[in-house]
Amino acid sequence: MSENCTHECGSCGSSACSGRTEPQSLIEKTNELSHVKKVIGVVSGKGGVGKSLVTSLLAVSMNRKGYSTAILDADITGPSIPKAFGLNKKAVGSEQGIFPVETATGIRTMSVNLLLEDDTDPVVWRGPVIAGTVKQFWTDVIWGDIDYMFVDMPPGTGDVPLTVFQSLPLDGIVIVTSPQELVSMIVAKAVKMAKLMNIPILGIVENMSYFQCPDCGKEYPVFGVSHIDDIAAEHSIESVSKLPINPKLAAASDKGMIELFDGDWIDGLVHVIEQKVNSGDSNTDSQNQEV
Repeated sequence: MSENCTHECGSCGSSACSGRTEPQSLIEKTNELSHVKKVIGVVSGKGGVGKSLVTSLLAVSMNRKGYSTAILDADITGPSIPKAFGLNKKAVGSEQGIFPVETATGIRTMSVNLLLEDDTDPVVWRGPVIAGTVKQFWTDVIWGDIDYMFVDMPPGTGDVPLTVFQSLPLDGIVIVTSPQELVSMIVAKAVKMAKLMNIPILGIVENMSYFQCPDCGKEYPVFGVSHIDDIAAEHSIESVSKLPINPKLAAASDKGMIELFDGDWIDGLVHVIEQKVNSGDSNTDSQNQEV
């Protein structure tokens, strides 16, 4: 170590310093009985845009293609996944870890609502406790062999999204948004956070994009003309999916029957995830998660 060392390695120009250390990965290990091949985060810049819906649709779509899928519900204070899948059973554990609850078609899920005595009990926890819970869902749950895990994240760029970005080996993220004018700024925030953490953006989903008349089939942009294609092009996002305002889709979620949804709105995104993630284009081996 140099006599003139300031202990600020980031600004030091010496390459021969014996005290210099390499950046350490903050990625957490899964339970020893878990083998999760690919992890996809589903994010949004603001709440109420349908992030949990998109997470559910992606998991169901991948499950229909024969992959073993799982959902980690990282939205601790606003969990929606158990409701969408009609899950009433509570998670149980053993000395080896916590067992996820399986949906009717075999999608393994973990959510705080699967641990609470009453689904309506509020989670009144501070940020560090919530972030720690998300980590435990990754490290303590016995996921088994999973091809694709989808992580339903809370909105914004706060404690929990940062914890997921740093602690889980994300292979990419999907951004969910809505057609309002302010979406450009919100998407930009999510894009910049992903780039800051060196995580690939696999696609963007515009929820509530339009309403299709059941009589004539004409599409009406209820919330204004969509600009999502321009925004995607601006940020070099190749895959764009548009979800309509669909009463049947909403009813399926409300009744816990999302696994029965019928529609091809996200098929293009599913194909992109298969191609990019499996080809290694979204490899996270080089992620530097130190902030």
